Amino acid sequence: MKNKVYSNKAPKPVGSYPHSRIAGDFLFLSGIGPRDPKTNLIPGVQYDDNMNVVSYDIDKQCHSVFSNVKLVLLDSGAIWGDLVDVTVFLTDMKRDFDKFNKIYKEYFLESQPCRTTVEINSLPTPIAIELKCIAFLGDK
Repeated sequence: MKNKVYSNKAPKPVGSYPHSRIAGDFLFLSGIGPRDPKTNLIPGVQYDDNMNVVSYDIDKQCHSVFSNVKLVLLDSGAIWGDLVDVTVFLTDMKRDFDKFNKIYKEYFLESQPCRTTVEINSLPTPIAIELKCIAFLGDK
C-alpha cells in the first residue's frame, strides 16, 4: 500500500489524517470540505459578533468543495473522471438538497459516480457540506 497523500494545494485536514490514500487500484479521499485553501475561511458564511454562524451560502460551499476535491485528486494522481463513489454529508437536507443536486449535475455531466447523500447534525467546522470520495486508478 502506498504512503498517505497530503496535498499542498487543498485546505489542510482539520484532524490527524491524510487527504487521501491509495490502496491497490483505488484512491480513498478523506472527508473534504469547502474551506478556502489560501485563507482557511468557509466561503459564504456570515458570523455574528460571537462567531456563531448566522447564514451560509450553499452554492458557494458546493463549488468550493468540488474545487477542493479536484485539487486532492490531482495531487493524488487522479482526475475528476476517475471518481466511482461519492458520499455527501449535508447539515440541512431540506434546505440544501435541491440546490446541491443542481450544482452536482453541472460537475458530473459526463461521468456519474455512485452517490449517497445523508443529513447529519454537524461537521467538525461550521461547514454545510462535506464529500467522501473513492476513485478508481486501475486504468492508469
